[in-house]
Amino acid sequence: MALRRIEMPPRLAKRSADSNKGMFGSILVIAGSRGMAGAAALVGASALRSGAGRVVIASPIEVQPTIAQYEPSYMTWPLPQDDEGKIAFAEARRYLEKLAEKATIVAIGPGLGQSDDIKSLIQWVVGTLKLPTVLDADALNALVGHLEVLNSPTPLVLTPHPAEFARLIGKTVAEVQADREALAAAFARDHNVVIALKGTGTIVTDGERVYVNTTGNPGMATSGSGDVLTGVIAAMMGQGLPAFEAACVGTYAHGLAGDIAKDQNGEVGMIAGDIVDSLADTFVHLDY
Repeated sequence: MALRRIEMPPRLAKRSADSNKGMFGSILVIAGSRGMAGAAALVGASALRSGAGRVVIASPIEVQPTIAQYEPSYMTWPLPQDDEGKIAFAEARRYLEKLAEKATIVAIGPGLGQSDDIKSLIQWVVGTLKLPTVLDADALNALVGHLEVLNSPTPLVLTPHPAEFARLIGKTVAEVQADREALAAAFARDHNVVIALKGTGTIVTDGERVYVNTTGNPGMATSGSGDVLTGVIAAMMGQGLPAFEAACVGTYAHGLAGDIAKDQNGEVGMIAGDIVDSLADTFVHLDY
């Protein structure tokens, strides 16, 4: 099947003069665990810097104060945790159900860690919650062997790096890198999802269309950069873009923010927070 190639991502609509935060998405971020508070904070901050109207981060109780201190513009909610500092899903579910009632988009995975409870959490979000969702990092690891939950009419965007994608499809990283576009397109088509396969020239595909991103630089190969992308794509979905278009705009803007950060900090010294800080300039550059 020939893929329709998209050369440039679409644009966000201009904001009307009487805009309010309810018009630009309410993002529920489910992320973080002991030692991984930064992952959740980066998702939330990047979503806000990308235009999300409201962001709530739900995380294990012990990391919630750290996440709250990172950025005062998002809200946080402490969840019950297990002995290893990960979300205890059975106890946390009732809180997440309440938070989901006010959410329009879910971003889940960064820093969650791996456990049976995390697997149950991911399957519940995808199979029961049925909100448009961006899945990254440990959310993808939890899907290995459980891909049947993906075949849903709910818009889903998966943002794997090559190793995560290799685990999902049962191949080696070398095999993935040798045939990135075809493998990503086949997976997206078979499971009714959008894939943003990260790396040089991030590939975004829904199985029928493909966009190869042109922004970004090697300085973005740093911890937390993917967490920022999760927040940006979630924000694009919250502002009304369909899943494929949101992933295209999100990857382009994320890479452009990295290019701006490189100009300010260089490739070697760049950290993920620099990408977040450059997002405001990115959207000025894009004339939003």
